[in-house]
Amino acid sequence: MKELDYGKMGMRIRQVRKAKGWSQEMLAKKCGISMSFLGHIERGTRIMSLETFVSLCGALEAGADELLWGTVLPSEAVLDMWGAGKPAGKAPAGKQADSYSMYVKIMKSVAEIMNEA
Repeated sequence: MKELDYGKMGMRIRQVRKAKGWSQEMLAKKCGISMSFLGHIERGTRIMSLETFVSLCGALEAGADELLWGTVLPSEAVLDMWGAGKPAGKAPAGKQADSYSMYVKIMKSVAEIMNEA
């Protein structure tokens, strides 16, 4: 498993906060933490609790993967484009079936690699 880089994670939190046009004070209030602590989180000098991390994700409307690793996982809406509204996991019919099948294989391979690291 990859090791967390708290400095990079803090930088991503800061980037998302600034993209929303929020001050540290605004985000800290939304999460129920001090502005000083948020500053430490953004600099990667303090480690937050899971509860605080969840609060930050919710306030920023950001996924955990986005803040932890800098990757955004596809939403159901993106997956639905393969199946035109069909439930996730059900392969679409027609020309898109081969692409969908390849996508699923790639994602399974990536998950295996991540588990080995």
